[in-house]
Amino acid sequence: MEAFVIRGGKRLEGTLRVDGAKNAVLPILAASILTEDKVTLEDVPQITDAAHMAEILEILGCRVTRSGRVLTVDSGNLSQWEMPDRLSKQIRSSIFLLGPILSRFRKATVTYPGGCEIGLRPIDLHLRGLRRLGVVVTEEGGLIHCDGSRMRPGDVYFDYPSVGATENVMMAAVLLDGVTTIHNAAREPEIVDLQNFINAMGGHVRGAGSHAIEITGVKHLRGVIWTPVPDRIVAGTLLAAAAITGGEIELTHAPGGDMVAVLSKLREMGCDIREEEARLCLRAPARLTAFAQLQTQPHPGFPTDMQVQMLALLAVAEGTGIIVENVFENRFTHAGDLNRMGANILCSGRTAVVRGVEQLYGARVTARDLRGGAALVLAGLRAQGETQVDQACLIDRGYDHLEDQLGALGADIRRTAL
Repeated sequence: MEAFVIRGGKRLEGTLRVDGAKNAVLPILAASILTEDKVTLEDVPQITDAAHMAEILEILGCRVTRSGRVLTVDSGNLSQWEMPDRLSKQIRSSIFLLGPILSRFRKATVTYPGGCEIGLRPIDLHLRGLRRLGVVVTEEGGLIHCDGSRMRPGDVYFDYPSVGATENVMMAAVLLDGVTTIHNAAREPEIVDLQNFINAMGGHVRGAGSHAIEITGVKHLRGVIWTPVPDRIVAGTLLAAAAITGGEIELTHAPGGDMVAVLSKLREMGCDIREEEARLCLRAPARLTAFAQLQTQPHPGFPTDMQVQMLALLAVAEGTGIIVENVFENRFTHAGDLNRMGANILCSGRTAVVRGVEQLYGARVTARDLRGGAALVLAGLRAQGETQVDQACLIDRGYDHLEDQLGALGADIRRTAL
């Protein structure tokens, strides 16, 4: 087990390039098995979720190789339709493989996926969507058995615009003979990237980024070389790191157009942000000003994956602000750790009221999920004294050596074994 140790008080400044997006890489890795040709992904970050997904693909029979930031998948010898239990429980995005496996074998057996404990995140929307495509789903002993022998295109309506369910149905429908339409689809930019990836392989998908996605089935797909979109959550976290320390940062390969909600809140807190093509420059005041209210929403609303980072910023801002979490029910689990560091946060249900304090103080705290762990690191950057954030492995799920990135900006941060 490892931890991050941070000595706060350093003003961050410098230039960084934003990595490829975790939430784009994972479904694209899953979609790579839709073709028997080789698929090459460039700019794949060194994160454990990507490593676990690659390991799952290898167990299923794929040949996966990595050279630096380039990852190649050859699924020509794909032979298994049963997902490995241990790895599936470690990575939530393993559920993305359900649709592609059904496309290849017309059957699949998966276990309930794991990941961060930020809420129930039921997969009923995934299964309901697949049932609309003629898949027979049975659940037994913690396993989900899917019979796709009678799969067909169809109309799929989601009660809630689930990102994962939208992507899963997209992938399941790509090789079906006919037209499938997803209504009330999620609109995240990573879904647009998945559409563009599938189309580069010869698929016919349109409408991603809107509430309706239309998939016209094709007989086969070909291999492709693809570069996923940059990670808007990593970019937002790095901007927040500069903001909480009163710093100045320049991000290249930055998806500013997909970050309107986040940039708006940072500006509301007093940050000067300049947007250029694929470039973001932020200059923060010595002390941030509290925004009145923030509510998480599906894209293009404020992303839930940036909520807890903004909670950390609000903790040291001048004034009082309110955060309402509308997506996951357990996204304030790190408020207690922030309060241990001197913050004044009162949580009730899905609402947090934050009265900003002038100073946080170092403490030993524990990451309980990916984004919450990153938020504790941000708090440590601002805190007086030394902060130790245990369970660094959870942060590694979505950040490529976060200590190196922050260290390059002047942070006093190191990784240590416990």
